Amino acid sequence: MKPGLQFRLNQQLTLTPQLQQAIRLLQLSHLELEAELRQIAEGNPLLELDEEPTAETAEDGYDAPATAAVEPDGEDGPPDWAESAAASEAPIDFSQPARAGAPPEDDFEPQRAAPETLKDHLLWQLNLSPFTPRERAIATVIIDALDNDGYLAEGLDGVLAALPADFAVTREEAEAVRRRVQRFDPPGVASLDLRDCLRAQLEQIEVPTPQRDLALSIVEENLELLARHDLGRLARRLHAEEEAVGAAALLIRSLDPRPGAAFDPTPVEYVAPDVYAYKDGRQWKVRLNPDCQPRLGLNQHYCGLIARARGEDASWMRGQLQEARWLIKSLESRAETLLKVSEAIVRRQSAFLDYGPEAMHPLVLREVAEEVGMHESTISRVTTRKYIHTPRGTFELKHFFSSGVATEDGGGASATAIQAMLRKLIDGEDPRRPLSDQALAEALRGRGIQVARRTVAKYREALRIPSSSERLRAG
Repeated sequence: MKPGLQFRLNQQLTLTPQLQQAIRLLQLSHLELEAELRQIAEGNPLLELDEEPTAETAEDGYDAPATAAVEPDGEDGPPDWAESAAASEAPIDFSQPARAGAPPEDDFEPQRAAPETLKDHLLWQLNLSPFTPRERAIATVIIDALDNDGYLAEGLDGVLAALPADFAVTREEAEAVRRRVQRFDPPGVASLDLRDCLRAQLEQIEVPTPQRDLALSIVEENLELLARHDLGRLARRLHAEEEAVGAAALLIRSLDPRPGAAFDPTPVEYVAPDVYAYKDGRQWKVRLNPDCQPRLGLNQHYCGLIARARGEDASWMRGQLQEARWLIKSLESRAETLLKVSEAIVRRQSAFLDYGPEAMHPLVLREVAEEVGMHESTISRVTTRKYIHTPRGTFELKHFFSSGVATEDGGGASATAIQAMLRKLIDGEDPRRPLSDQALAEALRGRGIQVARRTVAKYREALRIPSSSERLRAG
């Protein structure tokens, strides 16, 4: 071998257009998927989107897996989206006929232009900001994860889980990007809690003032005293004049504790569940909602014309047919993936379905990904804006994921379960003697759950429950 001449062998995953399409369809909500398919069908004469199922197509078409018992999975792996579709030229149906008595799904047309959302507003600023492509990807995930008040309620763990693993993003890197997003308009978005939100807004005051510095000290360590309106004690603790502390308190009260709320018009929203969970005897079962599964088929008339077409027309029609088959295969994979992930979630959270929020188990994306043999990013996509109807209500699939806290018996309690316990404790407290965060932590320890006072305060703030002093004053 000549000096300097080397051979290298490596593997690289290529995102084909078909795989990109399958991934895109997976992350769309039901309404977005309908709109996408209508648009595609308008540009491809080989496709037919059936608005209403007929007896003929229900018999001849393909039925997606619409019902599944929650039992241990077999050896079947995840659907291969990169595999060439071998679809027949018969219409393809991704649902089963609706159950007798099931209400039909209505078509709602928008009556006016949709208002600008918080996400739209932040993405517009992101596109005008000097971020690198890598930073822009991190910022986009952060913006996607914000709740209606503009908070990053799930923290950086959710952001890191949603980013591709090969990005190898560190927590410090994500935190640096989050800090930059906090400086967008409205100030304080992407904050982790109320203290972080107020601090971010104060730091953006262009001309530092004594009131601002005092306000920062109050926000950092003395918010409870401010909530009690105890200006005298605040002044003594900060070694400042009471008049100056009053001015700082006034500055804090001028800030917005819910920076994203102004962009939320809070319209009445009707959610059609993508999946149903129901109990059959002692076993929980899962089925797809047939009204939320699109019926897509091949136009038999145009398929028949392909054999007689010549030249460029024949080439174009064959290309359209191939694209139609790939789309049908992608929709089949979407339905199978949604059902498989829903099964895994229901299997893990059957105690919640039986006993309620206090029985919710800790669950992270990685656990479901390992169980169904998919990537964590796939689980994140399929659980976002997909809803499951249960006897306890309709929930977004991502509702069933939460971090855990260790218990004395070596097990774990989910953050959702702990929040449910906190709410129950606070609802049952004596209004004249509300429980402090320390008392709540001790009550949880009595149930075998080891949590610090700060953790209790964080969960209480996430529930938007005031502190004990504020509850006493309100009572």
